[in-house]
Amino acid sequence: MDNIPLVMLLVFGTAKLFAEIFEQFGQPGIVGEILAGVLLGPSVLGWIAPNELLSALADLGMMFLLFRAGLEIRTSEMFQVGGRAAVVAVAGVIAAMAAGFGVTLAFGYPNMEAVFAGAAMASSSIGITASVLTAKGLLQLRSSKVVMAAVVIDDVLGLLVLAVVSSMARGTVNVLEIAVSTLLAAGFVFVIARWGSMAMSKLMPWLQESSKAQEAEFSFALILLFALSLFAVYAGVAAIIGAFLAGMALSESTGQRVRDLSHGASELLVPFFLAGMGLHIDLGAFRNPALILLLAGMVAAAVVSKVAGCGLAALPMGRRDALQVGCGMVPRSEVGMVAAQLGLTLGVMSQPVYGVIVGMAVATTILTPALLKFAYREPAAT
Repeated sequence: MDNIPLVMLLVFGTAKLFAEIFEQFGQPGIVGEILAGVLLGPSVLGWIAPNELLSALADLGMMFLLFRAGLEIRTSEMFQVGGRAAVVAVAGVIAAMAAGFGVTLAFGYPNMEAVFAGAAMASSSIGITASVLTAKGLLQLRSSKVVMAAVVIDDVLGLLVLAVVSSMARGTVNVLEIAVSTLLAAGFVFVIARWGSMAMSKLMPWLQESSKAQEAEFSFALILLFALSLFAVYAGVAAIIGAFLAGMALSESTGQRVRDLSHGASELLVPFFLAGMGLHIDLGAFRNPALILLLAGMVAAAVVSKVAGCGLAALPMGRRDALQVGCGMVPRSEVGMVAAQLGLTLGVMSQPVYGVIVGMAVATTILTPALLKFAYREPAAT
C-alpha cells in the first residue's frame, strides 16, 4: 500500500502532462492521456501494470464522467429523440456485428470465434464520446442527445447479444432467461429515465430547505450516483449507465454547486480511466504481421460499420447530424472487452484474437476525438 501515492503521481501526472502537450498542438487531450498509459505500461517502460487500485479508480472515473454528462441533459430532451436513438442503436449493432463476424471469418478463424468477435464489435462505449462532447460544450446539440440516448439503448442491446452468443457457445439457448434479463435491464433504464427527474424535482427542494449539513445536496447526489450504479449492475447493464441516469434525474433540480464539485471529481478520476486503457495495450502481441492485418481490418470495420450504420439510420435528421451521430458511436471499450473476455473464458476465442479485440477498442477510442472534431467542425462560410 505504500506505493499508492507513487502510482497515482505517475499515472495522473503523466496523463495530464501528455494531455497538455497534445492540447498545445491542437489535438484532443484524451488521446495524450491514453498514450501516457501505453508509455507507462508493460509494452514500453514497464513502470506500472494494471492492478486493482487503478481498475477501481478507472471505474470511478467513468462513473463520474457519465454522471457529469447526465447533469447536462434533461429527461424531456432525451425522450424527444428516443425513437430516432433506438433506430440508430439497432442499426449500429447489426452493422457492427456483421462487420466483425465477416472480417474475422475472412481471416480464416472458426465460426464461433467470429461470432464473439462480432459481439465484441456490437456495442459502442459512452465514456469517450461523453468526454469529448462535454469538454467541447456540445451536449445540448440534437445530434449529441441522439448519441447519448442511443448508447444507453446500445448497452441494453449489448446485454442481449452477449446472452445469446454465450448461450450458443455453451450449446443451449435459454430464450426465457435471455428475455427476462433483457426486460429487466430495459425496464430499469426506462423507469429511471421516465420518472427519476420527476421524483428528484420533489425531493431536492425539501432537502435544500431541511438539511443543516455542509454540501448536503452534493452528498445526496453521490448517494444517488452510487445507488443507481449498483442497481444498474443488478439489472444487467453497466454501472456507468446508472451513473448517467442519476445525473439526468438531477439535471433539472440541482444547483451549480453540485455541477462544480462533480466536475472537480471527474477531473481527478477520469485520467485513470483513460490512462488505464493504454496500460492494457500489449504491443508485443502484434509482432505477427497477420495479426497486424487483422487488427487493421477490425479497426476499419469498427469505424465504417458505426459511421455507415448509425449514420444512415440518422439520415432523416440531415447529413451533417447523421455524420455526427455516426462518428459519436464509433468508440468501443468496456463492452467489447467484456465480450472478448467471455469468449476467452469459454474457450472459443484465442489469445491472439482477444489481443486484437483489445487493440481495436483502444484504437477506436484514440480515433474518435479526431472523428468528432471533423464531424462537429464549423461549416464553411459562404
